Amino acid sequence: MIRPVLPCLTLTLVLGRDLSAQGRAFTPQDWYRVTTVSGPAVSPDGKWVAFNATTVREAENKRHTEIWMVATGGGQPIRMTSPSTESSGPRWSPDGKLLLFSSSRSNSKAKTWGLRLDRPSGEAFEVDSIPDGSFTADGRTVAWADTVEWKRDTTAKDPYEKMGPMARPPYRAITKPLDPARFDGRHIVDLGYKFNGPGFIPAPKEARRWNPAQIWTRPVDGGAKKQLTNTAYSHRDVAVSPDGQWIAFVADAQLRSDSLAQAEQDSLRRAKYDPKLSEAPRNDADVFVIPAAGGEPKRITSAPGAEGNLAWSGDGKVLAFNSQIGRAGPVRIYTVPAAGGAAVNILGDWVYEPTWFSWLPNGDIRMGAAIGGRDAIFTVHPATRAIKEIVGGRRRLPGVDSDSSGKVLAYVGTSITAPTELYLANGDGTGERKVTAFNDKLNQEIAWPDAERFTYKSVGGLEIEAWLQKPYGYQAGKKYPLVFYIHGGPHSAYGENWFDEFHSITGAGMWVLFTNPRGSSGYGASFTYSTRGRWGLEDYQDLMKAVDIAAQRADVDSTRMGVTGGSYGGFMTAWVTSHTTRFKAAEADRMISNWWSWWGVSDVPGLTEFEFYGMPWERAALYDSLSPIRHVAKVRTPTLIVQSEEDHRTPMADAEQWFVSLQKNHVPVEFVRYPRSTHDLSRTGEPWLLVDRLGRLRQWFEHWLR
Repeated sequence: MIRPVLPCLTLTLVLGRDLSAQGRAFTPQDWYRVTTVSGPAVSPDGKWVAFNATTVREAENKRHTEIWMVATGGGQPIRMTSPSTESSGPRWSPDGKLLLFSSSRSNSKAKTWGLRLDRPSGEAFEVDSIPDGSFTADGRTVAWADTVEWKRDTTAKDPYEKMGPMARPPYRAITKPLDPARFDGRHIVDLGYKFNGPGFIPAPKEARRWNPAQIWTRPVDGGAKKQLTNTAYSHRDVAVSPDGQWIAFVADAQLRSDSLAQAEQDSLRRAKYDPKLSEAPRNDADVFVIPAAGGEPKRITSAPGAEGNLAWSGDGKVLAFNSQIGRAGPVRIYTVPAAGGAAVNILGDWVYEPTWFSWLPNGDIRMGAAIGGRDAIFTVHPATRAIKEIVGGRRRLPGVDSDSSGKVLAYVGTSITAPTELYLANGDGTGERKVTAFNDKLNQEIAWPDAERFTYKSVGGLEIEAWLQKPYGYQAGKKYPLVFYIHGGPHSAYGENWFDEFHSITGAGMWVLFTNPRGSSGYGASFTYSTRGRWGLEDYQDLMKAVDIAAQRADVDSTRMGVTGGSYGGFMTAWVTSHTTRFKAAEADRMISNWWSWWGVSDVPGLTEFEFYGMPWERAALYDSLSPIRHVAKVRTPTLIVQSEEDHRTPMADAEQWFVSLQKNHVPVEFVRYPRSTHDLSRTGEPWLLVDRLGRLRQWFEHWLR
């Protein structure tokens, strides 16, 4: 039985106080005023923290990102880049003299720019001489992996040079345009021709050239770069030792050429799905070291799994890395002597999984992890394997960084009642202080209802974490409608962070119920992958038990409840409404209604091949039985369908099938299709469209529930 350990568990729900006296309710239009803080980068000497600050320019229908900086010793944040340009991704030169960042500026092809901070300076300048790689402890040498630039033959005449990239005949195409000037369609011969976000991807116009990534080094203060390797296999996760004498990297376990390694992967993918073969422990990648001056690679690890994220200890004697045995296995941190030896799993059978880690000067390792719906920072003692939480609380920490000495911690924090801001603490987690106040004015104006956290036992005794967020203006003794949110993924999670959609609904005077059923991340790999082949079964029961608990409350009107969700949550919304009529309204977002059709039109058909143990014709009964469209005749719930025209993750076909089915069954239904939008409309879409969507969800539930 899977029993994830959750801190501060409670089954008691405490009635909230009246929120109306603390400010007004959030409206969708307030979204334009929220500032998002991200990407903290601490200077090597620990005196400064640079970070991204993203605002919304409503009139221009765009987001705008700038680099800001704040002194760790105190003082107000300082804007470092011009409001007239977009700048993001701050990082520091090893000596701390340059603040580097990415920017696209007019009349320049440079992607990396810099500001001098060791002396008075003016405008940012182009910086192409410091690769974003691994540096020696003294900051004098950098190593990285990159491909060798191909020199193409530009003398041969191309009869299709005026055709669009997707229109021209790809390599291996049999058919050709009769008149290249008259065909402006898309010509496709291989999979991988579309992806959510980038959209349609042109196929190669010539035979594929395998161009393995090689190791390069160069002095940071100038000089020519040096190609250290020249092999048929790629080098990944390059990490130079502190003394600059060795370079560690990850490569194919057998050091096969990229083409041979890819051929094996393709063969496995084409083979009939067999869990015993497809999911047997495999040694896909190993760790190697090579002298910084060049030479033969030395194998450091040889064990099942795929290693990555290499990091040298401060004394250069030990390498740490992540490894995961099998796609459904837990991510672990291992250490291994740099001279070779047995790798040690320093996390043992700890339930949770690290999201990042780094060495500390004293030989301990600092790491981050999601503990259910919250984030925390820990230290790990490699010898004793003792794990200690140093930063925690009911919040998410979506960005963390530290100085080279490990004495300064900078992290972005957000809670249910607070948008993102930057925080600083000592290296041991003590002395926390909030150092930015971008959202303080909005926080003073708006009352952000908090959420009551609770847990409950579900099928098989599994413990599930959930939250019930109060309606704006909550008063004890009154009943309020409830909207139940189901997250996407399915292997993602809701949690202790500010979320615009929840506040939009609570701002309209309704409860928001959200939970992390089995299949969610943050509770260990066994919990995460316990839904394979069983979507809509036990996870559905987990969800309904949360609704049962909420519906029993005296302040919840169980006759006025709605349900909504996106992606997996959109699938589950359709599944819920086809299996119960307890909800009075539904909103299906980025939905999936038919696993057969979704498999054929999505950019990630491998998702169900893994989750459902094969392709549709190999698991026909499973694909059929778990498709909401097979049960659509039972739906009676008025439904709003929201879909994006350029969503290649959950394309339009499934939403169209659901819409037509509900129309034919005389179920009230509306269908809103957003242009120029992908699967990520609710997160990174055009501001006007994103806010319009927020408003429509609120309107729909206000109409049917209030």
